[in-house]
Amino acid sequence: MIRVIIPGHLRTLAHVESEVELEVAGEVTQRSILNALEARYPMLSGTIRDHVTQQRRPFLRFFACSEDLSHEPPDAPLPEAVASGAEPFLIIGAIAGG
Repeated sequence: MIRVIIPGHLRTLAHVESEVELEVAGEVTQRSILNALEARYPMLSGTIRDHVTQQRRPFLRFFACSEDLSHEPPDAPLPEAVASGAEPFLIIGAIAGG
């Protein structure tokens, strides 16, 4: 099982209270996790990625194992700790301003 932590406003939208556990078939990548997340919680479709381009929405960042993976290719394999469920995949709302 893959563990995913999503921002509070998306947890409210998806009606979940804490981290989400997902079954991901095949290689564990950003794309495969987001596909599984949107399949299980269709109300999140378009909130994390653009419907057409599938690009990450501005002000959202992806982290795994204390590393910012936001600019990594979406099909790059994620660390084994995420694939095994030992560490969560985090979707974090970025904060703008000074």
